[in-house]
Amino acid sequence: MLKFNTHFYRIKDLSILFSIFLISFYTNANSDLDKLNVPNGFEISIFADKLDSPRQLAETDEGYVIAGSKKGNKIYALLDQDLDGYAEKRILVADNLQNPTGVTVYGGDLYFAEIDTVWIIKEIDNWLNSNSESMPTKSVFMNNLPSETWHGFKYIDFGPDGNLYIPVGVPCNICLEPQTNDKRFAAIHKYVDGELVTVADGVRNSVGFDWHPVTKKMYFSDNGRDWLGDDSPDCELNVIDTEGSFYGYPFKHAKSVIDPEFGHLIPSVNKTFIDPIAELGAHVAPLGVAFYDQDIFPAKYKNSLFVALHGSWNRTKKSGYKLVFIQLDEEGNYVSQEDFITGWLSSESAWGRPVSPYIMSDGSMLLSDDKYNVIYRVSYKG
Repeated sequence: MLKFNTHFYRIKDLSILFSIFLISFYTNANSDLDKLNVPNGFEISIFADKLDSPRQLAETDEGYVIAGSKKGNKIYALLDQDLDGYAEKRILVADNLQNPTGVTVYGGDLYFAEIDTVWIIKEIDNWLNSNSESMPTKSVFMNNLPSETWHGFKYIDFGPDGNLYIPVGVPCNICLEPQTNDKRFAAIHKYVDGELVTVADGVRNSVGFDWHPVTKKMYFSDNGRDWLGDDSPDCELNVIDTEGSFYGYPFKHAKSVIDPEFGHLIPSVNKTFIDPIAELGAHVAPLGVAFYDQDIFPAKYKNSLFVALHGSWNRTKKSGYKLVFIQLDEEGNYVSQEDFITGWLSSESAWGRPVSPYIMSDGSMLLSDDKYNVIYRVSYKG
């Protein structure tokens, strides 16, 4: 009588099922990647997957990639150990957080932002390389930010002056009272000696900025208001020539759209209105901004910038859902814009939403996607 080793077959069956799952997962991932369009000479791949709504990205001195999260409550560090373009190592850095979207590394320390608090972990690479089983010690860097969650997701970075910059959006679609009563709203600030100093005022909701590598001026995205029709107003790309400048919200939008509710107050506003240097399209939701300051991409990309258009949510026909390239001249003036990555949107259905481009020290570009829950890697092969 034959005797079957049922334990062996159960293990074998599980192994087969797992193999089928892996093949299916990577087949689907590669199939989706095939939908994306990049310029000739560029390649796009998955740097990290199975993430929880990844947002802002940062790189440590040792090459770890720190990823913020919109819907999750954790911060992870990712490492491509074998330098094949995929981060096979993942380390939990912090948890039990409230929408920790913003991350940056400065002076070897990690900073990450919840809605109303910015934390710091000192010497992050030392802890990451220690293989410690305990979580690193985090301490409050600043906690004097508003607690409102509407337009409350943070994007943070240190400027050329060594100060931390942080935007605070308005807790509404269109309103005047919040920023009238609390100057923290509708602005971008820098944190100096424990105080918020306004560098840009009249900013509805900026979720991305970067500094020109040569001029050191800040360029930032701003999301336009809703419910003025499918094609108005345009979302914006702005530049700060003078700290404390006023960018129009809520009285004027884009270059010429007078707000129907608050526009009549313009004559009483004792401020100079600064127009955007580029209009990006209505409801496209521009988020992360990144200057290309490396030498791997072709020369046209040097000292010009990428902007992630997260995509519309209330437009009759969807718009955005792509990464665009903004060409600037040597002085940092706007020249043109063009699509760089497209394909997330097809027949009014979007399977991905780009969030935050980040230029790596090796010259490649990472890009987070908080819908597909991955980080892409864009490289140039020529």
